[in-house]
Amino acid sequence: MAAIDVLKNLLSLDIRQLETLADTLHKEKSCLSGSDTKTLDTLTQEKNTVLGEIRERAKQKIHLLVAMGFRPDSGEPSRFIRSAGLNDLYTLWQEADAKLRECHILNENNGRILNHLQKRLTRLTDIFRGASGQQKLYGAKGQQTTVSSRTVFASA
Repeated sequence: MAAIDVLKNLLSLDIRQLETLADTLHKEKSCLSGSDTKTLDTLTQEKNTVLGEIRERAKQKIHLLVAMGFRPDSGEPSRFIRSAGLNDLYTLWQEADAKLRECHILNENNGRILNHLQKRLTRLTDIFRGASGQQKLYGAKGQQTTVSSRTVFASA
């Protein structure tokens, strides 16, 4: 089988798995809003498995491209593929790249939700323990800061 055909097969598999990953990330978001930790653990394992397989194929794709004359220090592989006139391969590469970017955005959004939930849990835990008697304000970057003498404009 020619290197181009192998690359097409690898990219097609990437595209299918990235679609699965996007679906998993949507389910993860639902679990985060519903606090379904058992399902969340399962989804995290699925996500990690798919990502591991995609990483392995990425190595295979780079090795195949290098064998075809691609130099990793010369820039994006998509430029090499396009300049070689491999239009079908280029289309698959672009589709896989778009799906990867979509998954990246979904994962970042879920990360922000998780971060927010962790902060909320920390605040609740502080309240239950009786800690954090100090008032909090939001700083210039939107983060919470404890009111102290350096954050007070004036005192009586």
